Amino acid sequence: MKMEKLAKLIKNQPAGFSLQQGFYKDTDIYQRELERIFMQSWLYAGHVSQIPNIGDYFLYELADESVIIIRVDNDTIKALSNVCRHRGSRICMESRGQQKLLACPYHGWTYQLDGTLRGAGHVHPDFDKADYALKQVRLTVFHGMIFINFTGPAASFDPIRQDLDECLRPYGLERAKVARKQDYLIKANWKLAVENYCECYHCIPAHPEYSEGHGRSVPDETVSELLEQVTAKGEKAGLPEHCVDKSWLDAGGIGIDRGFDRYPLLKGFVTGSRDGKPVAPLLGDIKGYDGGATDIQIGPLTFYLAYCDHIVVYHFKPLTAAASVCDVTWLVNETAEEGKDYQVAELTWLWDVTTIADKRIIENNQKGVNSKFYQPGPYTMMEDFTRGFIDWYLDTMSKSSG
Repeated sequence: MKMEKLAKLIKNQPAGFSLQQGFYKDTDIYQRELERIFMQSWLYAGHVSQIPNIGDYFLYELADESVIIIRVDNDTIKALSNVCRHRGSRICMESRGQQKLLACPYHGWTYQLDGTLRGAGHVHPDFDKADYALKQVRLTVFHGMIFINFTGPAASFDPIRQDLDECLRPYGLERAKVARKQDYLIKANWKLAVENYCECYHCIPAHPEYSEGHGRSVPDETVSELLEQVTAKGEKAGLPEHCVDKSWLDAGGIGIDRGFDRYPLLKGFVTGSRDGKPVAPLLGDIKGYDGGATDIQIGPLTFYLAYCDHIVVYHFKPLTAAASVCDVTWLVNETAEEGKDYQVAELTWLWDVTTIADKRIIENNQKGVNSKFYQPGPYTMMEDFTRGFIDWYLDTMSKSSG
């Protein structure tokens, strides 16, 4: 019956329109999304700078799953299920920390940092510790960014690595560090949050701070003229020309797997800040400011806004059918000293005020969607990326309802 309900909604969904109400409220559909989308996508978990020392860990939590992201040695990071192999207790209770061993607080089973079972008291003589290592979650590190995938070998990260490796290299993200991480609770379905991120139709009325300096909210012809200047300066700054104006790489039009798109800043802005002036040292191998910013997407739920001096990472996660969280991380050059080379308040100002405004409009969107008077409305020409996301979503969910 649950699958029939989903199949009926998909069949009746009008093309080019926002989703029907059930997609934003139904708990059965939400559970199917967890299985079909979140458990099978590459998810941004964090940055290597968050666990610089052996034994450092942090938790990535999604729905009923808790994953220990831990540094095993200088060259190895693992993702371990935070579930004891004895009777299933959580092992790490704190969201981050440092451990020499992983010890279950329930019955005292202990594990090495790589998840192998080290000690278990009062077990039978034929008990083999090798059979009871912590379950591992797939993990890959890409330019210092840690991604996990719950599904096993089905989803390959190789296409993402192949298409984005060269374009990301100048930013030196493996030599970056987290300056701040902030979670924004949004009382709305996760899809409304992602849909909002994927369009700038709302930018001028909702984000005057962003619109003042960013080319996403001006006519295409203006952007094209400015982009030529960005391209020329980018070459001198160490940003290859073919990586300055690179369209979304996914055939669906939104870059569900990966995307890279550079665009110009306005009014002489060189970065995303209160006044458009630098807020941190240049990243990686970048030699100067080209007057541009880059939108990057890796997987369906992680987005990046890359400037020459810092990068903002947006990662969306559901909490329930009616609530989600937007994790925002600011990355700077690892050599930058807080208070000397950057001020956290100035570094984070633009995307903090923007995300707070997004939280408000997304929650108001959910309130309207909840009304008995709600019906899907047509996407405009400025919402092509949002429409692409919805097309991908419907296609992905239809495969799980057949």
